[in-house]
Amino acid sequence: MVDGGSSEPSESFAAQVAAELPGLYRYAHSITANEAEAEDLVGDTVVRALERAAQYRREASIRTWLHQILYHLAVDRARHHAHELSVDDVEARWRDEAYSVDAALVVERAESAAELRDALIHLPQHYRSAVVLHDAEGWPANEVARVLGISVAAAKQRIRRARMMLVSALAQGGQRRMANAGVPLSCWEAREQVSSYVDGELQAAERAALEAHLARCATCPPLYRSLVAATTSLGALHDPDSVIPSALAERVENCWGIRRARLDDS
Repeated sequence: MVDGGSSEPSESFAAQVAAELPGLYRYAHSITANEAEAEDLVGDTVVRALERAAQYRREASIRTWLHQILYHLAVDRARHHAHELSVDDVEARWRDEAYSVDAALVVERAESAAELRDALIHLPQHYRSAVVLHDAEGWPANEVARVLGISVAAAKQRIRRARMMLVSALAQGGQRRMANAGVPLSCWEAREQVSSYVDGELQAAERAALEAHLARCATCPPLYRSLVAATTSLGALHDPDSVIPSALAERVENCWGIRRARLDDS
C-alpha cells in the first residue's frame, strides 16, 4: 500500500483510512468515557496506521485492521477502575435463580444514549469492545474475534457475558427477588442460552425449552426483556451520519498533509 517502494502511504491508502473515520469514531466514542478521549484514540489510530502503511498486507479488511489498532491502543491505555463490574460476580448473579432486575427501569435507561454509554463504561474493556462491535456496529462474531485476537468461540462468550454485564449495569442494583417453582430448565441454563436465542442460533428443541422456561419463570423474563432492549439500543448507536469533530478532522488532515509533503519531496 505504498508508492514505488517508498515508505510513505499512497493517496489511495489515505483515502481508504479517511473513509473509515466515522466508524472508528463511533467505536471509540462507545468504549471511552468522553469525546476528548475518543478523538485522541482515533487520531492516534490514524497516525499509527499511516506510519505502518507498508505493514498492511490485506490479510484483513482495512476496517478490521484499523479497529485492531484502535482496540489495542484502548487496551494499552485502560486501567482497572473500581466502577467496572466483575465478570465472575455478574455471572454468579445470573446463575442465582432468585436474581432478576426491574425490566421497566432497564428498558427506560437503555433507551437513553447517555445512560447506555454510562453503563458500557462499567464493563471491562475486553467485553465492552466485543459487545459494541457486535451489537452497536453489527459486526459478525468472526470479525469481532479478529479485532480482539481471540477465537470465534471466545468472542461469542465475551458477547454473551458483556450483554449480561450491561443489563446488570443498567439495573444498578434495582433487582427483584421473586420465587420460582416448577419451571423447565434451571434459570442459569436458560440465561446462558439467551444470547444465542437473540442471535437465532438455537436449535428448535432448545428454543422451545427456553421459551417454555420464560413463559413460566418469575425472574428470567425481566432479564430477557432487558437484555433484548439493551442489545437493540446498542444498534441505535450505529449512526451512519456520525459527524467527525472538526478538531479531529483537522488533526487527521494535518497528519496526512505532512506525509503527502514528504512523498512529494521524495
